[in-house]
Amino acid sequence: MLTLDDLRISLGDFTLRADATIASGGVTALIGASGSGKSTLLAAIAGFLAPVSGRILIDERDMAGIAPGERPLSILFQDQNLFPHLSIARNVGLGLRPDLRLNETQVERRDEVLRQVGLAGLGDRLPRDLSGGQQSRAALARALLRARPWLLLDEPFSALGPALRSEMLDLVERTARDEGLSVLMVTHDPEDAKRIADRTAFIAEGKLQEPRPTADLFSDPPNALREYLGE
Repeated sequence: MLTLDDLRISLGDFTLRADATIASGGVTALIGASGSGKSTLLAAIAGFLAPVSGRILIDERDMAGIAPGERPLSILFQDQNLFPHLSIARNVGLGLRPDLRLNETQVERRDEVLRQVGLAGLGDRLPRDLSGGQQSRAALARALLRARPWLLLDEPFSALGPALRSEMLDLVERTARDEGLSVLMVTHDPEDAKRIADRTAFIAEGKLQEPRPTADLFSDPPNALREYLGE
């Protein structure tokens, strides 16, 4: 469970408040207009931005003072952050060991995850030799190898065309189910939430609303969400 306890985050003149609980398991979507604070909230949860006040707890453990790399989560950004000079296999292997000194068992695990995301046989290629969708799959594979219980997605598939984005969303949903991951996904597109999210939380007017079952939220949206949807 991810608990945002009376959280307040400030960036310049912008302040975001969040007092909500996000259940473990499945996919939770964060939606809202550009500039509403979706990515800001993810940055705080991941440890890249310190809140002004309040607490972030994961499974009742306070994240205050815990470095980003030590938190029980992985995060994918819009920029996949693949190293251009490393092969896909080595980029993905970083999820296991930063020094890339993988033992036989780790090599087998890396290759299995590459197969799992549809990149079997492509490990020797450089990122520039892959399509955008394949690069997204490689970044997801690296995150999976870290074996953290939470996966945060900051619109990593936004640059993909509709068909590829839908394909990646389906892969995330399937992987979350198969691997027992808890996924928190930022998106500006309500259709992404409707496609794979079990729950959706809406951010508006500097405040995160409590997550609701996605179908229920969109069937009876609050006024701020109606305005965002243009209804």
